[in-house]
Amino acid sequence: MSSEGLLPHRVSPDLLRVALESRGHRFTTQRAAVYDALSATTSHPTADDVFTSVRDDVPDISLATVYKALEAFVSCGVARKLALGPGPARYDSRTDEHEHIRCLSCGRVEDIEGVGHTRWMEGLEEMTRFDVVGYRLELEGYCPDCVH
Repeated sequence: MSSEGLLPHRVSPDLLRVALESRGHRFTTQRAAVYDALSATTSHPTADDVFTSVRDDVPDISLATVYKALEAFVSCGVARKLALGPGPARYDSRTDEHEHIRCLSCGRVEDIEGVGHTRWMEGLEEMTRFDVVGYRLELEGYCPDCVH
């Protein structure tokens, strides 16, 4: 169920440049460093986490620059913004369809593979009269470190 051992999802620097520029954003070395930090982890970091990670390589980067870079990545489809429970938003470089589980004690977030559209989705349009185009599922529980 967890993302342990899976390689993080990354787009190449060339594809990152194309994605950013196609949405009117500039490709900069600071944005490249932010994307590298985001895509190097499966921990679903907050903007503060990314800032802390990037600051070693880019000492003059500001937290505002990290926020702007992350939002640019979300707007051009190379990252997802996750609003999971209380606390700050988290970011994910994986943009494929997958769900998340969050520990209610420590806040750890992991990917869940293979949930997909299940039978309960089949009748939603009739039940709600909505044109259903997607869904988000967040599971909550206690991670192995917090159960004991």
